[in-house]
Amino acid sequence: MSSKERPTLGGTRIKTRKRNIAAPLDPAAFSDAVVQIYLDNAGDLELIAKSLESADLNFSRYGDTFFEVVFTGGRTQPGTTKPDEGERHPYSIIDCEPTRELILPSVIYIQKILRRKPFLIKNLENVMRRFLQSLELFEENERKKLAIFTALAFSQKLSGLPPETVFQPLLKDNLVAKGLVLSFITDFFKEYLIDNSLDDLISILKRGKVEENLLDFFPSAKRSPEGFSEHFTKEGLVPLVEYNEKKIFEVKLKDMKSALTTQITEEVEISEVIETVKQRVKDAKLPDIEVVRILWDVIMDAVQWSGKNQQQNANAALRQVKTWATLLNTFCTNGKLELELMYKVQMQCYEDAKLMKLFPEIVRSLYEQDVLAEDTILHWFRKGTNPKGRQTFVKALESFVNWLEEAEEEE
Repeated sequence: MSSKERPTLGGTRIKTRKRNIAAPLDPAAFSDAVVQIYLDNAGDLELIAKSLESADLNFSRYGDTFFEVVFTGGRTQPGTTKPDEGERHPYSIIDCEPTRELILPSVIYIQKILRRKPFLIKNLENVMRRFLQSLELFEENERKKLAIFTALAFSQKLSGLPPETVFQPLLKDNLVAKGLVLSFITDFFKEYLIDNSLDDLISILKRGKVEENLLDFFPSAKRSPEGFSEHFTKEGLVPLVEYNEKKIFEVKLKDMKSALTTQITEEVEISEVIETVKQRVKDAKLPDIEVVRILWDVIMDAVQWSGKNQQQNANAALRQVKTWATLLNTFCTNGKLELELMYKVQMQCYEDAKLMKLFPEIVRSLYEQDVLAEDTILHWFRKGTNPKGRQTFVKALESFVNWLEEAEEEE
């Protein structure tokens, strides 16, 4: 071969990359096939499930279409809940009556399908999310069916259905403003609580990231604690109302405690702290007994402890009690509240090792600062009901009580 001739690849096969030619999507044919299975089995879900299992259908490609058929009886138009062209069947969730007895079999049926084809859970999420975001396109009766289905799905622990799939799509401003979300969520709560406890419901709401803001389901005109209580009391969901009121109460206590901790730590004037407490009590309608408990907690939380030096710790605690005695005295206005304060002192000394031996000294200091009356101390000594460390503290307080009794006899 001369130097001018070009080399050739005689007898060599040149490999070319094969291109994946995707088959065109045909959801209409898939939908018609599923609908026909429903019709052939006259809506018998047991037989339908068996037929679907043996059918040569591409569920991985048309999972969303499958659940459209389950919920509405056929395909829906893209982005809507309106029926699309094609065959339909009358055995869907939307077509049945809005009762748990008629909807529960569909939940169990879907559960069976998901056990055999767990990948379909994502398609169920997609369809439910789309339907819940489009609640205004359903009739009132149909929305109730969706609420019952959703409640039963969680009650039956439908395979892998995450609560945020349900609750987050509901928080669309236009749906909330029309009251559609409140109506849906009310039906959901009522249905779910038939078979489950309030704790179970709260657990689902927490996982759905809505437990902290249940008022967001209410239209703005009704979005208040009073509106919440009025609505759910009328609907017969009193335990939910009580839970919410307790939660609001706890938040108010926490806020008050935080504000007072800041003031006491910064050694704000006692008169200013007293005004803060009065205003908080007025705004939050806090009971006196809770106020006394909070005051003792924040006063002792602000003590600057000195490690393991018992004497320095004792001095710091007693100094704190003396400094803020006026604050305690302002709100310990009767024997019942004074006794509650003694129980708080008892519990803290019992639970905190560095305060265990300080109980009698703290009680004596509170007596000397006119926070605790003699009758209150004697009542606790003779008839106190809190058993935590009681024997130890009674013995430790005995000499002081004897002194009080002797003084009383002399008078």
